[in-house]
This record gives sequence, structure tokens and C-alpha cells, in this order.
Amino acid sequence: QERLVESGGGLVQPGGSLRLSCVASGFNLEEFAVGWFRQFPGRQREGIACITDDGEVKTYADSVKYRFTISRDNVHKIVHLQMTSLEPEDTAVYFCSTKCKIRNSLGSYEITPHTIVWGQGTQVTASS
Repeated sequence: QERLVESGGGLVQPGGSLRLSCVASGFNLEEFAVGWFRQFPGRQREGIACITDDGEVKTYADSVKYRFTISRDNVHKIVHLQMTSLEPEDTAVYFCSTKCKIRNSLGSYEITPHTIVWGQGTQVTASS
């Protein structure tokens, strides 16, 4: 069974950093792009970062660009999201997926694979 499992969320003070991890099992992660999404209460999930299957192309939402960095290690089937300068406005549940959907000042960017897998989410809270 295809699974993605996120970890690394938690409580951090404003200005702090966290690194989220997304670990795959049951399928070949290296064949898929991976997207990170976040969801605020009462809102739809929004895509914030995407990395292609080979790790060559990374795309970000304007709201996180220059603060968040996506990376991957296909040998260990893991994708990271390094988050810095976290603010209360970043407080949300963060999900990883084999789907990507980003809207930024350059336009829309979307990858929808034949198999869409979602993780269960991890809570990130930036608060003093």
C-alpha cells in the first residue's frame, strides 16, 4: 500500500525554524514529484512547494519563497521541507503528496500523477 508519512511539526517561537520530513513506503518515490501543502482552519489546502522527481526543479509559493527550502533524497525515499523565519501566519497543518499545485507571481504550476498519495499531515504552530 502506498503511504506518505510526515513528521517534524511542532511548536516554535516566531522567527524560529523547523524541518519537516515526508517518508514514502509501498511505492517508488523517485518516480514522482512531491508537493508540500498546508491547510489553515476552514480553508482549502494550498500548495507551497514542489520538487520534481529528479530534484532538479523546485517551485515555491510567493508566501514561502526565500524562507522555505524543499529537498529530497531518493535513495532513502524522503523529502524535506526546511522552514525558517516562521511566523504565526505559517501556523497550519502541513501535508506532503505526490501531487503538486503551486500558484505564484509567475503563474500556475501543477503536476497530477496517475497515483495521488497524501500523508496524514503534521501540525506546525508558530507562537510565543
